[in-house]
Amino acid sequence: MPGEELIQVQTAVASRVEGERIGQAVVDARLAACAQLVGPIKSRYRWQGEATVSREWLLLLKARRADWDALATEIRRLHSNEVPELIATPVLEVSPDYQAWVIEETQRTEG
Repeated sequence: MPGEELIQVQTAVASRVEGERIGQAVVDARLAACAQLVGPIKSRYRWQGEATVSREWLLLLKARRADWDALATEIRRLHSNEVPELIATPVLEVSPDYQAWVIEETQRTEG
């Protein structure tokens, strides 16, 4: 496992249902080992020239860095926003047993 980099990916979603759906899909596809849904949260941002405030949920995903492209593609496919938030933060420190679990749960078989 040394050398196997982990990331935490975050995206804000419009509803609890959407967050649960995306989280379930990426865990089922083994693109993430864990999906945590936090919210509701209040988001303030500018969209198409207008100041906006919305109620959203924050979806946090634990994944391998090597799966970033596939994970981001799947989130974009399932997300309701035209431009979804997709932020990957490197995990700088992690307990060896948790790292091993994430790696094990994101192993996919070729088929």
